[in-house]
Amino acid sequence: MTRHKNYDPKKHSVTVIEATRIAGGASGKAGGLLAVWAYPNNIVPLSFKLHQDLAIEHGGEETWGYRRVSCGSLEATGRERSELERLGAQTGVSLGKRGGENRKASRGKSKDLELPKDLDWVMPDLVKSYEKMGGSKETAQVHPYQFTMSMVRLAQERGVNVIVGSVTDIEYTESGPTPPPATPPLSDSMTPKGPPSPTLSSVSVNSVPPSRSSRRKVSGITYTDTQSGTSCTIPATTAILAAGPWTSKLYPSAPISGLRAHSVTITPSSPVSAYALFTEITIPPTPPSPSSRHNSQPPNIVSPEIYARPNNEIYVCGEGDMDVAVPETTADVQIDEARCDDLIAQVSSISDYIRLGRVTRKQACYLPILSVGGSGGPLIGETGTEGLLMATGHSCWGINNAPATGKLLSEIVFEGQAVSADIRQLDPRRIL
Repeated sequence: MTRHKNYDPKKHSVTVIEATRIAGGASGKAGGLLAVWAYPNNIVPLSFKLHQDLAIEHGGEETWGYRRVSCGSLEATGRERSELERLGAQTGVSLGKRGGENRKASRGKSKDLELPKDLDWVMPDLVKSYEKMGGSKETAQVHPYQFTMSMVRLAQERGVNVIVGSVTDIEYTESGPTPPPATPPLSDSMTPKGPPSPTLSSVSVNSVPPSRSSRRKVSGITYTDTQSGTSCTIPATTAILAAGPWTSKLYPSAPISGLRAHSVTITPSSPVSAYALFTEITIPPTPPSPSSRHNSQPPNIVSPEIYARPNNEIYVCGEGDMDVAVPETTADVQIDEARCDDLIAQVSSISDYIRLGRVTRKQACYLPILSVGGSGGPLIGETGTEGLLMATGHSCWGINNAPATGKLLSEIVFEGQAVSADIRQLDPRRIL
């Protein structure tokens, strides 16, 4: 918002309200992959370029780990968990020696498969196929936590106020019964009157938004201060709802659900090359005991994603689950230790760099999923209530599409419509 040409800190007031802490959810725990082939394709090219521009302008390579990477799809046969245990891997703790002894074990030449020469931290004899998905021109990465914190810091330097508090109500005033069109054209956007309002990024709201035929407009935001516990109300002419999987708590009719995703970070035993890998690993079943040979089990096929990061770190995430409902705040997210241990074993089964490395973090977060058939999200734009905008449902591409989302919203606020990309298909009013 503060980067728009019409923003004037002497005239405009922007406030971010966060329920627990900045980057406490997926904004700090996601993978951080950036790709020109991500979705939706109407905003991805803009966002990919903006990531590069921001990194150049603010030293993103040093500050938030921005760099170009190679990306590939890898199919492999992993080693049994029992074999890893015999080799000394213990999931959940330090995975062994730190040093370069695994380089000799991992390096080798596959007779029938040509892996990239610098992808030497995956055991070639276990790889069945490899397909390039993108090079340094098509894929990049950031460290999500560092990127998000840097964006907030830069915004504060431009006058943005950050409040840690849980929103309890959105205040409205009546402005007349003029229903919005069922399918709004791109140019049919709200023109704000007065200063832009707080940008919302919080939870715990019980209020029901006005109906589609109402012309009420936003007049304020009520929240509970996290430190003092007191209730506060601040005036607002524009509210941007950017609450991710908590969107439906703030706006119950929004078809946004939460998908829990577990991940781990590992310091490999030696530095690894810059690759993002989408894998399919076949884990052989543990051989049955002599007394139960007739109860053979099929192999287990898993698909962890592996992202090598700067500063000698590997990030691994697995498939999502909906076993536990979205909690009240990011601080209440439940971590399933067994799922994290499974991830460690899966990727250790194809890489001694990982097997002999050190586990540094086990974590989980919720991704905002748009639960409407035929639409992958996100929702960016007006809601049909004057002054209430939405930016949510980004699924696994939230960090990828964050710069474009922010730019487009600033255009809607200051110019009355999005001008940098055609986002009519992402208009919230089409499905709300």
